[in-house]
Amino acid sequence: MKIIFAAFVACALTLSAGEIVGKEISMKVTKKYLNLPVSHSVGRSRMSLSVDGEEVRSFVIRIPASEPDYYVFVDMSEFMGKDLTISYEAADRSLDKIYLSDEINGQETIYKEENRPRLHFTTRRGWINDPNGLVYHDGEYHLYYQHNPYEREWENMTWGHAVSEDLVHWKELSPALFPDNLGTMYSGSAVIDYDNTAGWNKDGKPAMVIAYTAAAPGRQTQCIAYSLDNGRTFTKYEGNPVIDSKEKWNSADTRDPKLFWYEPNSEWVMVLNERDGHSIYTSSDLKEWKYESHVTGFWECPELFELPVDGDMNNRKWVMYGASGTYMIGSFDGKKFTPESGKHYYTTGTLYAAQTYSNIPASDGRRIQIGWSKVSHPGMPFNGQMTLPTELTLRNTKDGVRLFSNPVKEIDKLQKKLVSKKNITAAQGNEILHPYSDSAALRIKMTLKLSHATDAGLNLYGQNVLRYDLNYNTVNGVFYSPEDMTSMEISADIIMDKTSFEVFVDDGAYSYSMERRPRDNNKEGFRFYGNNIEIKNLEVYSMESIWE
Repeated sequence: MKIIFAAFVACALTLSAGEIVGKEISMKVTKKYLNLPVSHSVGRSRMSLSVDGEEVRSFVIRIPASEPDYYVFVDMSEFMGKDLTISYEAADRSLDKIYLSDEINGQETIYKEENRPRLHFTTRRGWINDPNGLVYHDGEYHLYYQHNPYEREWENMTWGHAVSEDLVHWKELSPALFPDNLGTMYSGSAVIDYDNTAGWNKDGKPAMVIAYTAAAPGRQTQCIAYSLDNGRTFTKYEGNPVIDSKEKWNSADTRDPKLFWYEPNSEWVMVLNERDGHSIYTSSDLKEWKYESHVTGFWECPELFELPVDGDMNNRKWVMYGASGTYMIGSFDGKKFTPESGKHYYTTGTLYAAQTYSNIPASDGRRIQIGWSKVSHPGMPFNGQMTLPTELTLRNTKDGVRLFSNPVKEIDKLQKKLVSKKNITAAQGNEILHPYSDSAALRIKMTLKLSHATDAGLNLYGQNVLRYDLNYNTVNGVFYSPEDMTSMEISADIIMDKTSFEVFVDDGAYSYSMERRPRDNNKEGFRFYGNNIEIKNLEVYSMESIWE
């Protein structure tokens, strides 16, 4: 049942020409969700929500003058039974379509929408970008992310939150961090403070501690918060910010702190992007931080982790990368990263700002990564998605030690084999794949062997899903040299979703992600092409939606 607030709308007051106070409505919170209409035909104005006279939320939103494009929502559960006042700056907009309900507007179609990805995490409403605070704890994989809960475009940076028990099926929870007087909530990371170094553990239970960037105009500072309820809510450290480095670097671009515990020195390490690269800071208690060193050549979203080479725990290397995914391989002594090779790339396309999980159990030992996939979903009240979780490994190659990326094994539980064929022609492959051209989600594993062709691959409605140019050594336009330099074969693991593709070439030696965009008026569906090519192996799987 809707509770409409038209009766509570106060008249706009004009103090002087062009100076508008705005509108205000008041009511008691008796339902779970506050549903807010949004229209992209109007500009943004500021709205504030006050509970019992104290402001609890402040954000900009496009409240329509007439009919909305869609609705967004605010979870009001924590304020049940209290008095709510909504203030909005734009007096020329109607607030009579705002209402309370125990359901989100459009609840019946969430996760079933036409352009909702079936395999990739997307938020119920609003914008998402960088993954934040990836941490495993008490049987849950936590996925925090940059989020605008109030429309499908970037703004109002908040930490959204979802959890999973298997890296595949996700449950979206209420946002975990909201903007405050220090700024909006930019990217960061999470750790579990088992040794109670910060002093926030309680009743023998370790605190989950996050580091994040508070972004204000012209200044970005680093802050700390902790949770004692497994990441559902956080208390911000009263001593924030813990790092304010604008004067040192003469730059506002100091953001995205990545935390980890460095066992040999028994201290915390923070990798922080500052101006032209990544800085290393250390701390014994997560509160007081000491600058140690700096590596130039990266931008945003730093990562630094150690991996065995070819699984050999006696031969390990450190990997440092930035938001674009380009990386260096080197050594790390707890204070300084020393590059030995790079910069290399292992992935291209829509992936950006990827982060890896902390606190993965030693019995598992995987380095699991999730990134932001810059993919849109036409006509939907949400925007952006997370990439599929992948496992990163280091392997020896003809060019030296390199990073490989493959989908985590948990994704296999979604698939059901439809076809398995060997040594077939392109025409036979086309006949097999054609019935699946309009699938919402599909997985194709294949190996192509070129003969007379210097350019071969697989298209879907004219879009190059895989294009291997043997003459210029490129895959979809990006230089790629196979491990066997004389090889005439290329393999690919292609995962197709409603609005995107992720493709893993030659067991993860190179991967890429892209939007699924059929060419106008193309009717051919899936089509292998290339002169006298052979499809040595073709496996086709249907993929169950992660929302089922």
